[in-house]
Amino acid sequence: MTVRVPLGDGTVEVSLPECSVTVCRPPGGEADDPSEAAAEAIADPHGPPLRQLVDPDETVAIVVTDVTRATPDDVLLDHLLDGLASAGVHREQVTVVVGLGLHRPMTAQEIEAALGDHADLAVNHDPEETVTVGTVDGVDVDVHETVAAADRVLTTGMVEPHQYAGFSGGAKTVVIGAGGESQIGYTHGPDLIGQDGVRLGRVDENPFRSFLDRAGDCVGVDFCLNVTHGPAGILDAAAGDPRAVVRHLAASARDALSVEVTETYDAVVAGVGAPKDANLYQATRAATYVALGDFDPLTDGGRIVIPAALQEGVGAGTGERRFYEWLSGASSAEDLYATMAEGYEPGAQRAFVVARVLRDYDVWVTDSQSPDVVEECLMHAAESVEAAIDPSSDVLVVPDALDTLLVG
Repeated sequence: MTVRVPLGDGTVEVSLPECSVTVCRPPGGEADDPSEAAAEAIADPHGPPLRQLVDPDETVAIVVTDVTRATPDDVLLDHLLDGLASAGVHREQVTVVVGLGLHRPMTAQEIEAALGDHADLAVNHDPEETVTVGTVDGVDVDVHETVAAADRVLTTGMVEPHQYAGFSGGAKTVVIGAGGESQIGYTHGPDLIGQDGVRLGRVDENPFRSFLDRAGDCVGVDFCLNVTHGPAGILDAAAGDPRAVVRHLAASARDALSVEVTETYDAVVAGVGAPKDANLYQATRAATYVALGDFDPLTDGGRIVIPAALQEGVGAGTGERRFYEWLSGASSAEDLYATMAEGYEPGAQRAFVVARVLRDYDVWVTDSQSPDVVEECLMHAAESVEAAIDPSSDVLVVPDALDTLLVG
């Protein structure tokens, strides 16, 4: 069988004639026009409409996603700014904060490509330019000073499967994207992400999501406009109260992305594609989504194979650098996991969760521009998917691993 899987902005052909191959594709849903979906969401929000939440003399901070999320932020900003204008709030009263978390700053060209006519309103988040606005569970909640100073806080976001939050979006864009190391370190530390209920695809009774929602209350996230997507494109949009928005779109996403799996396999080929396969930090999400989701489809000693471009190597942000330092400095996944269970700095959590996978399974990264980086990080590099899989293996191919929920 021959199947195409994502690689960068294109695809790569995978042919495994000596293997038994099963291709796993979610229902996908029907694509919706992002602008039309956003307009409908703004017109019928969860909670009060935007025009009732702001006064003409107020300042507004809008936190948007960064280059690691395929969010149509330019379209969402169109509708948020139109809504603000109808309430008497002018452009000069608005600042757009790019929610980087601990990722690298976006370049001027990337900001222009992402935000279009609204790029002039944007500033990159800097986690060192934060102020404390309160505490949740004894943890300081720090946010970008522009967000803290604004009278009203709005946010865009992408509600998609997330390893810890269940689904991303809602208050997460602000609390993490525009947050400081205090809450980023706590939420991504071993004490929280090791708790029951912190798992891919779960929103209710998820301690990670609960913290984000309460921290969003602390910051004062007044209104959000989020979308969700699947293989077909943007599937749905919702606006208003962050909690209700996430639950609305998580339900839409589950319907479109869930696939029942009943067998186990020697290897899983997990597709990623742009923008997530630009660096190893992001691309390894495919491994953790496969192995640490609702249903683990791998046999004992199985392997996960990820075609990924890795044109940025491991990645250039603080989190990416810490991820590399932990993995490249480790002698084994077992030792790394045990050491990191004692604690680590913010941004290193992906090394911790990858180590959890590597204790049980080999991870191979193929077709990349950075094979040396892969090998330095306790993983294996190969020129092709075919070279990474033993003949006669039972293989599950998940072409869109980040948008597929494997359920038992």
